[in-house]
Amino acid sequence: MAKQSERRAATTEASLTAARRLFGAQGLAATTMDEIAEAAGVAKGAVYHHFKTKEAVFEAVFDAVSRDLVTEIDRAARTEKDVLAAMVAGTQHYFAATAKGPTGRIILRDGPAVLGWERWREIDARHFGGKMPRALSAAMEAGLIAKQPVEPLARLLLGAATEAAVACAGRADLAKAGAEYARAFRSLVEALRLRA
Repeated sequence: MAKQSERRAATTEASLTAARRLFGAQGLAATTMDEIAEAAGVAKGAVYHHFKTKEAVFEAVFDAVSRDLVTEIDRAARTEKDVLAAMVAGTQHYFAATAKGPTGRIILRDGPAVLGWERWREIDARHFGGKMPRALSAAMEAGLIAKQPVEPLARLLLGAATEAAVACAGRADLAKAGAEYARAFRSLVEALRLRA
């Protein structure tokens, strides 16, 4: 017989899996707690026991999608020659992943609207947004770019990447738009590179 903690964990996991699928397919506004409970195969009261509001469910889903996206970004960037090239490759993957489908809807369309800009940025800083300052610090330590205050530079590049991802998400020609923005971002990053 499953322990109560195991049952709670299973209910939470089922609820989040169902909510992720529903939020990704139809967005937060079109999704109800009843639908989440039905898709998870649990009682609505069980969902409410773990998440007081639909927005609380969304925040947990947003965090999980962000974490999964960073894992994909790390995989895409791992083979690059140096940290700047890895930053470009990772950002290119971010553009592609957030420009379409469920990831884009959760991260860029519903994320800022549901969570508010400050909370969206706070969660993003634990994932994709937190990678930029670390990459820039590593690039400075490796002598790839000039030493300078990391935070302003990271915020500027992150703002550019986020704006580009939002612009890609609104385009019909996602692959072409993503490639164009990736080239432009590469130009920004490569302009920072110190020449021997």
